[in-house]
Amino acid sequence: FTLEPSLVLTDLLCCVSAVGLDAAGKTTLLYRLKLAEVVTTIPTVGFNVETVEYKNISFTVWDVGGQTVIRPLWRHYYTNTQGLIFVVDSNDPERIKEAADELHMQLEEDALRGVPVLVFANKQDLPRAMSASDVTEALRLSAVQQPWFVQSSCAVSGAGLVEGLDWLSDRILKNRS
Repeated sequence: FTLEPSLVLTDLLCCVSAVGLDAAGKTTLLYRLKLAEVVTTIPTVGFNVETVEYKNISFTVWDVGGQTVIRPLWRHYYTNTQGLIFVVDSNDPERIKEAADELHMQLEEDALRGVPVLVFANKQDLPRAMSASDVTEALRLSAVQQPWFVQSSCAVSGAGLVEGLDWLSDRILKNRS
C-alpha cells in the first residue's frame, strides 16, 4: 500500500478528526496513511496530529486517544473539522454497543453537524471480524442524518484505507461546492 505520487497535488487543506474506542487501530491507521508502513504504537494519551496528502487534498488528521477518561475531550478537536473518521475494532463484538453509543453521542456535537462520517470497520484480517454490514447495523447508522460510509479495513496491511479516503475526499469536496 502506497499513495501514488501522481495523486498528490495539494489544492485543498482540510481538517479531519479520527476517534474511536481505545485499541481500535486509529494510530496504526494514521501512520499507515502517512508513512505507508506499520509503526509500533502505544495507547494514545492525548493526541497525534499528522498531515496526510491524498489526491488534491492535504488532510490534517487529529488522532485522539480512545480511553474512557479521554473521550470527553474529543469535542475539543472538532472545531473546523470537515470530516470525522470513526475507527471500530471489528474483531471486538463485545464493545460494539459501547462504540455505537459513543459515536451517536459525538454526532450530537454542534461542530459535527452535517460533517461526513467515515467509519473504518478495522481489523478485517482477524478471524472474528464483523463484516461492514454487521458494523453498519450494530452502530445504528440508519439513524444518522449526515452522510456516512462504512469501509472494511485493515490498518496493518493498508487494505480499504484508500477506498475510505476516496469517499471522504468526495464528500468534503461536495460540501465545499
